[in-house]
Amino acid sequence: MENTPRPATSSADTILVIGAGGQLGLELTHELRQLYGASNVVAADVRAPKNEEVQQAGPFELLDVLDKPRLENVIRQYKPKQVYHLAALLSATAEKNPKFGWQLNMDGLFNVLDAAVDLGVQQVYWPSSIAVFGPDTPRHHTPQLTVMNPNTVYGISKLAGEQWCEWYFRKHNLDVRSLRYPGLIGYKSLPGGGTTDYAVDIYHKAVAGQPYECFLKKDTYLPMMYMPDALKATLDLMHAPADRLTVRSSYNLGAMSFSPAEITTSICRHYPEFHTTYQSDSRQQIADSWPASIDDTQARHDWGWQPHFTLDKMTDDMLLHLRQLLAEPAHVA
Repeated sequence: MENTPRPATSSADTILVIGAGGQLGLELTHELRQLYGASNVVAADVRAPKNEEVQQAGPFELLDVLDKPRLENVIRQYKPKQVYHLAALLSATAEKNPKFGWQLNMDGLFNVLDAAVDLGVQQVYWPSSIAVFGPDTPRHHTPQLTVMNPNTVYGISKLAGEQWCEWYFRKHNLDVRSLRYPGLIGYKSLPGGGTTDYAVDIYHKAVAGQPYECFLKKDTYLPMMYMPDALKATLDLMHAPADRLTVRSSYNLGAMSFSPAEITTSICRHYPEFHTTYQSDSRQQIADSWPASIDDTQARHDWGWQPHFTLDKMTDDMLLHLRQLLAEPAHVA
């Protein structure tokens, strides 16, 4: 991964990734094992991931983050220096099951933060989201500090979580770090119930030779990020000196913003016959309450954040890897 130096660490240092079977968890676990050594990165999830690499490449533990005694036992066993807590119920899924969404997203975070304080974990990473913003937030170049007022269960839980992370930093001196991810796009896992997941599914449909029916309107702009940039941002933040960090709630993070119509145009450079139809559903209302673009000046200033991928560059890479995964010969337009 570009420009992500390995931090000073001993071979005995261990990292625990909770939610390692998810979209971000799969790829972050792989990158961490490349950096620290496979045996030093413990993958954990509520179920065995379909991707066998996560289990076979290094230690794996079945773990429900709501089971605090089990969580504490895993931490006592492996004594991790860092915990990446990624387990969550995403936006569209949480709206269908709001009380469980709140329970998983909040009680899971409390369990991790309390265990870290009680058992001596040095660093905790917890992802936030653009879902913390709401319909009263400035939609363009949304600033780090602004009116938030989220109107989804996912966004409410993430905003509350940000405040708790900052509180644990102030009250317990726990080194908690967080990023407000935009929509994440990657080729290694299928959509997981988020409002921005259309931008993953659409590539799969293109490679399969199928049209795509989008659940958002064609001109709906949302902040997005390709997975390699998300991984780089996460690791760069975690490797940054603590005294450089001025945000202990969660950093704004940006890369690109585009609409379903624009991603369709980008795909059509490779598949001229591909087309998208539009049938908006309940996720449109969620998208309309989120920013169209993000101001991440603070992240750029504090720890040097710079994205690498543009829309067309991401499209080229996504289609290349999806064709390889599906053993499809390269398409010639």
